[in-house]
Amino acid sequence: MNKRHVVLLSLILTLIGLGMFWYKTTQLGYPMTPETDSEVWRIEARVQFRASGGPVKVDLKLPTDMPGFAILDEHFVSRGWGRTTRVKGGNRVAQWAIRRARGVQTLYYRADVYREPTSVYATEKPDNPPIPQLGEPYDTALETLITDVRAHSADIATFTAEMLEKLGSPQTDENVDLLMDSIASPGKATTASILLAGARIPTVVAHGIELSDQQRNATFVSWLQVHNDTDWLYFDPERGDQRLPRNFFVWWRGSDPLVELEGGRNAEVEVAVQRSVADALTIAERRAQSLGSKIPDFSLLDLPIQTQAVYSVLLMIPLGAFVIVILRNIIGVKTFGTFMPVLIAIAFRETQLVGGLVLFTTVVVFGLAIRFYFESLRLLLVPRLSSVLIVVVLLMLGISLISNQLRLESGLSIALFPMVIITMVIERMSVIWEERGPGEAIIEGIGSLFAAAIAYLVMGIDILEHLVFLFPELLLVVLAITLVLGRYSGYRLLELFRFRELATDKA
Repeated sequence: MNKRHVVLLSLILTLIGLGMFWYKTTQLGYPMTPETDSEVWRIEARVQFRASGGPVKVDLKLPTDMPGFAILDEHFVSRGWGRTTRVKGGNRVAQWAIRRARGVQTLYYRADVYREPTSVYATEKPDNPPIPQLGEPYDTALETLITDVRAHSADIATFTAEMLEKLGSPQTDENVDLLMDSIASPGKATTASILLAGARIPTVVAHGIELSDQQRNATFVSWLQVHNDTDWLYFDPERGDQRLPRNFFVWWRGSDPLVELEGGRNAEVEVAVQRSVADALTIAERRAQSLGSKIPDFSLLDLPIQTQAVYSVLLMIPLGAFVIVILRNIIGVKTFGTFMPVLIAIAFRETQLVGGLVLFTTVVVFGLAIRFYFESLRLLLVPRLSSVLIVVVLLMLGISLISNQLRLESGLSIALFPMVIITMVIERMSVIWEERGPGEAIIEGIGSLFAAAIAYLVMGIDILEHLVFLFPELLLVVLAITLVLGRYSGYRLLELFRFRELATDKA
């Protein structure tokens, strides 16, 4: 393959890896750092009333289509009552029913909601409402008011803002003052909705609460939604501002009350709010489910816990191998092979760095001495390697027993070292010792331990372990960089230092 092919392949791998990473972080909200929490509000509605002794039905509007929020979990508490959930008038409604009930009754609805920026109230364009028939002289006043407001506005948004401003000061406009006397509505949002219907503008009154850290009895506030032929716009009916507060939680829409009761009286609803935090990863998975994404189905988190523990280590091996590539091909550190330092680095995760270096050096030194002794016996290759392996196991056993007596916990972890790798290191080091001298063997041995220590430090970074486990596609980026480095054939940094005299201008 030519260099252009490698670069193109690396670019494709990088785009795939970063593209999946971008989608999971920005669209699904997967956390980029470990132990990241997200805001969660627990909302509890307490419905209390007095039953008359016969059949009772209670309808409670449930949160639905909440701009900026989504439901993480919800529960109903109603011992002895039957419950069904249905959609009525664009709202979700929970209906409790019982054959006979007498006295004070209490029902509970509890929901955990989290912030969801992608959640919007997106419905099909509603039909234009009919012009309200108020009778004279109110119909004339409404027509005159609409003509006046239209003259001072440019579109539906400015028309609504101008209408709300006039409603805010009815004394300044005799038509508004007259219409306010004829429209018996519970609030400005409903009044504005009726007046905007005179201009054939679709509106909806949204009822909700302002979420804060802790509220024992939250107050419901009405907000005005106006459709501008493209989107729903939100207006503060009191001030006329086009906005929706960041913490405003829409509960239900329409003119119907929050709770409707049959077979009882004195129904009251109290809503309590409490802010808390939850694992951002849990919320991200719930968001992916709501969006219909299949990514959680192929997540490592869906594997058994024991398998997850294995992959949390295995997925760090490519990073360790990448570190060795940098040390060998760019810096020029000499090691015994490529993967042996990575395996030693994995063992250091159990013994810790300092203890692992001491234990590994001890085993290799004693094993190397035994290897030279076996050399004098003129053994064949396979029996010699097997003999060294047996000696390595006995050395590890002896060190563990001595460490146990000395109460040194790091010595007990020596059994986690890859025995075959240590045996091959001893064999490789002895061969280099004989062929190229003890100096070269010691340099490569020290280089291997140095590379293993660096790989251990990199593989022990918590945020890297989190990113690789949660976003394994980032390994495609590591692969792409490794492929590019594989085409590098220039000088290494240590070679530049070694041959620095050749670069000196002696002229």
